[in-house]
Amino acid sequence: MTQHVVLAGASGFIGKHLADAFRAEGARVSLIGRRGPDARWGDTAAITELLDGADLLVNLAGKSVNCRYSPANRAEILRSRVATTRELGEAIAACAAPPRLWLNSSTSTIYRHADDRPMSEAEGEIGSGFSVDVATAWEDALFAPDLPNTRRVALRISIVLGDGGALTPLVNLARAGLGGPQLDGRWPATRSRLWAGTYHRRATPRGRQKFSWIHIDDMIGSLRWLRDHDEIEGVVNIASPNPVDNRTMMDVVRRAVGMPIGLPAFRWMLEIGMAVFRTESELVLKSRWIEPRRLVDGGYVFEHPHIEEAVGTIVAERRRRR
Repeated sequence: MTQHVVLAGASGFIGKHLADAFRAEGARVSLIGRRGPDARWGDTAAITELLDGADLLVNLAGKSVNCRYSPANRAEILRSRVATTRELGEAIAACAAPPRLWLNSSTSTIYRHADDRPMSEAEGEIGSGFSVDVATAWEDALFAPDLPNTRRVALRISIVLGDGGALTPLVNLARAGLGGPQLDGRWPATRSRLWAGTYHRRATPRGRQKFSWIHIDDMIGSLRWLRDHDEIEGVVNIASPNPVDNRTMMDVVRRAVGMPIGLPAFRWMLEIGMAVFRTESELVLKSRWIEPRRLVDGGYVFEHPHIEEAVGTIVAERRRRR
């Protein structure tokens, strides 16, 4: 029987790869989004009809955090995650034959800034601030409804690397000779940013903040693995078992593109640049040290476990395509 997979919020980089991968398996793939095509947010009856009898639901919905954390953007980042997750829960509750598995995006940013030890699912410490508040509300919306026939997993996803993903701006920086480490330092805090929880406090020096990542192939592979392991539910860290630090990551990218030099970016430069490009310094300065213990202990075999091979493969593929 053909598997029916429903992808929600799948218009981005990860969603498009997932849709292609499931279709390549022969699955029927339906999409939920702001403009459909198979069901639209706000039309809960249509979403219910789509999910009734489906095998798998993967929810990736949420406004990109690659923006300035203005009050309007903060509100939409939260709403686009929590409201869509709640609506999916309501739709599943109304299904006569609900999907057996619901994989819902979360984020590894839920953990505290960590440069002292890795954060596993069982022993990781939840952080504080705006991004963490969003992540906890997101997971609460997933696990709150009573859905006894649907297994649920919150995907605490690290940085996903692939052609067209988060690696692209790093490659562009490296090719321009600006691919050195991003260095933390002093920067004045405003009252509004402190109140909103969006101010990044100086923490890890010399570009040693941890960079947890996963190759897009292993992102897809881990979701397939979760689909096939009925004993796994709750939260799962989606990350390579071999994180690096920011300095090492930028060195790997420079070598992959053949650039011998890379100027560092100091905190003051980052803050000015981030303001110009309407994004936040937290995205590169927070130390994310994620341990995928449940994947590793469960026996998932990573296709790209090491950063040098992963980045080299992606950059080589980019060259072939161009």
